[in-house]
Amino acid sequence: MTNSKFRPAPRIAEQHEVCCRAGRGHKNYDEQMVELFAGGWYRTECPACQWEMLYNKPREDELRQAAEKVVAERQLSEDLIATGITPRFRSCTFDNFLTDGGDAGKTRALSICRGYAEKFAENYRQGRALMLLGEIGNGKTHLACAILQHIVREEQATGLIVTAEAIIQGVTDSFRQNASHTKSQLLQELAEVDLLVIDEVGMHTPRQGRDFAPGLLHEVIDRRYQLVLPTVLVSNQTRERLPEFIGPRAADRLRENGGLLAPFTWRSARVGGAA
Repeated sequence: MTNSKFRPAPRIAEQHEVCCRAGRGHKNYDEQMVELFAGGWYRTECPACQWEMLYNKPREDELRQAAEKVVAERQLSEDLIATGITPRFRSCTFDNFLTDGGDAGKTRALSICRGYAEKFAENYRQGRALMLLGEIGNGKTHLACAILQHIVREEQATGLIVTAEAIIQGVTDSFRQNASHTKSQLLQELAEVDLLVIDEVGMHTPRQGRDFAPGLLHEVIDRRYQLVLPTVLVSNQTRERLPEFIGPRAADRLRENGGLLAPFTWRSARVGGAA
């Protein structure tokens, strides 16, 4: 993950060499303050002490069980950070998506997205896509992030949310001399995760004959289609205009094999702080 273009690693707030605090004669180690997905930081411990706790004590030992729980929680935090969900959207879940007292449109969108996540094992096997289409600021990214959190927490799957612009910029940068990643490497990275969410599709103005973005996004979507891997696409565009931004064949790919559509047709709630 350290060489990843799109999948971030936890931030490190500080790092310095220290001696083992337990006084067991272990070698000095680099103590770090590491970002947690839910907020805050944790301080790394002596790796030799941690190894002894995990492997030198019997499985039923309470200290070993506590150490195993800490390791699992930190790994989950790292996996969630790797999804690319930014701090603004890390609190987004299905349960805190507001339906305004049972608004029919919002309730339906929530139901489709929750159902997609809860049936992810089947959707993964089928490579089934999901499109979240509709107005700006009405919760599409909120629910996309809720889907990602669910599949990582409950299915131990890998996921990534990335904007269309980030994909385009990443590939553009790959053409430069001494670029850190090639186009092939970037497309492979986008094809490796269990679920890819492409956000903010259609935010740019297409330029007839001079715009390589639709072809590039088609390439990303088609590669996952060929591998039978699911993709979630988030856009402010209508279903009719979407092919202008991803190409008509990619639009067809997303609809194949029972591809789902969650319409977001209500007015924006962003004035009140919603996603």
